[in-house]
Amino acid sequence: MITIYHNPRCGKSRDCVRYFEAENSKIKVVHYLQSPLDREAIINFFQQLNCNALQLVRTKEPIWIAKHKGKKLSENEIIDTLVQHPILMESPVVVKSNKAVIACLLERIIELF
Repeated sequence: MITIYHNPRCGKSRDCVRYFEAENSKIKVVHYLQSPLDREAIINFFQQLNCNALQLVRTKEPIWIAKHKGKKLSENEIIDTLVQHPILMESPVVVKSNKAVIACLLERIIELF
C-alpha cells in the first residue's frame, strides 16, 4: 500500500496522485489539510524521509515568510509550526512501508521502489 499525503490545490501533488492511479497502484490518499497531522506523525515523517524539519517546510508560503523567515528555529519549533499550519508542509509526501519521499518531482518516487 502506498500512502500519499496530498494537497489537492498543489499541481505537483495532483500529478503524483494521477501517476499512481494510471499505474493502477493501490493507494491511500490523505488530505492532510482536512485531517492535519499531529506532532508524532510529523516526527515520523522526518525519520522516514531521513531529513530535518526545515526540509519539510514550504518556505515560500506567506505564513512562513510573515512569521519565520530569517529566524533560527529549533527542530521542535519547526514541528510545532507544521502542526499549527499544515499548509506549510511540502507535498506530496509519498510513503511506502517505512520509507518516504517528498515527491515534488515524480522522479523521486523511483527512490521508493
